[in-house]
Amino acid sequence: MPTAFLQSPIGTLIITGDVNGISAISISDNKIENSTEIPSSLIQAHTELSEYFSNNRKHFTFKTNPQGTEFQQGVWLELVNIPFGTTTSYLELSKKLDNVKAIRAVASANGKNPLLIVIPCHRVIGKDGSLTGFSAGLWRKEWLLEHENPSQQQSLF
Repeated sequence: MPTAFLQSPIGTLIITGDVNGISAISISDNKIENSTEIPSSLIQAHTELSEYFSNNRKHFTFKTNPQGTEFQQGVWLELVNIPFGTTTSYLELSKKLDNVKAIRAVASANGKNPLLIVIPCHRVIGKDGSLTGFSAGLWRKEWLLEHENPSQQQSLF
C-alpha cells in the first residue's frame, strides 16, 4: 500500500492509501524524514495535512477510505461533523447517534479511528471537560485542541 511520511509538531505522520482513498493516518514517535517522492494517490492528503499544521486549513477534502464495522463507520461519520475548534463529549456523541447506552461502544469506535486528525476523534472529551483517551497520547490531543482553538493572550494594559 502506498505510504508517505510528513513531519509535524506532534510526530511523524504516516499516511497510507491508494486510488480508493486514504485508509490510515497514524503518528510515530520515530523521526522519519518527509517523503521526497509522494505517490500520486497521497499528494492531496500530504498537502492538506501540511496546510493544517501551518494554520492554513480547517477542513479536509481528500478522499478517505477508512475500514471498520458499520457501527464504527457511523461513529466516524458523526465525528467529522464536530466543528473545527470545538469539542463534544462521548455522551453527546452517543445522543447524536440515538443510543445513549452505547457510550462505551462509541468510545471504543472513537479509539479505533484509523484517520487521526482528519476524523477528529481528538475533539471528543469527557463530559466534565477532561481530556480522556487518545490513541496517540493525551499530550497530542491537548496540542491538537490548542492548535484548533488557541487561547488568546489578554493584554494587561
